[in-house]
Amino acid sequence: MEMDATGRSKGEWIFSDTFDRTLNYLSDQKKILGFNPFCHTVELTDETDVYRWHFRVTDPQQNPFDVIFYVKQTDEVMVELPEELHGIGPESITDEMISRHMVGRKILWHHHAPSDPVDDPKNYLFEGKAFAEMLLVPMEPKQTKVHFDLRIDVRFVLYPAFRIIPEQIIRAMTNAGMSMIMQTATNRMFHSISKDFGHIRHA
Repeated sequence: MEMDATGRSKGEWIFSDTFDRTLNYLSDQKKILGFNPFCHTVELTDETDVYRWHFRVTDPQQNPFDVIFYVKQTDEVMVELPEELHGIGPESITDEMISRHMVGRKILWHHHAPSDPVDDPKNYLFEGKAFAEMLLVPMEPKQTKVHFDLRIDVRFVLYPAFRIIPEQIIRAMTNAGMSMIMQTATNRMFHSISKDFGHIRHA
């Protein structure tokens, strides 16, 4: 029996460093996911800005459980124009205007459909889908606020021993457990990142 599970983790942190350095650091998927205890490898694929994540956990029977994600990274500049510029068309907004009125930036992770099938349940290999947003807001002096919000979707095979439990209950238990594990991993990841910044605190 196959089952879909969804886990979420989020948090807000204050980085004691400049906006540009924090942005460059958090844009490096290989670096920051290297601090995640479940991350096995992160590799850039042949497709532009698309990464392959390999996560490994252990199931209740102590079997390795591998999840592969294909993730495309993009970013958005957050701009708040003054009232006198509200009527201006997007094509008329200059780089100088964007730089002057930028209030933040988003690093976005989107699921990218793989060219070849990933799922191989017999070998405990499954495809996952990752969606995340990191909103970075510059603060003074020399501080950056980071809001992190991650969602993971995974389809896996349910062991026979769990099939006696009603589906609604096992689904709720699985989602709650997955979110708890993800939140713990996220907190550990940001704690490890803090060693490169001197200090990170919860917002």
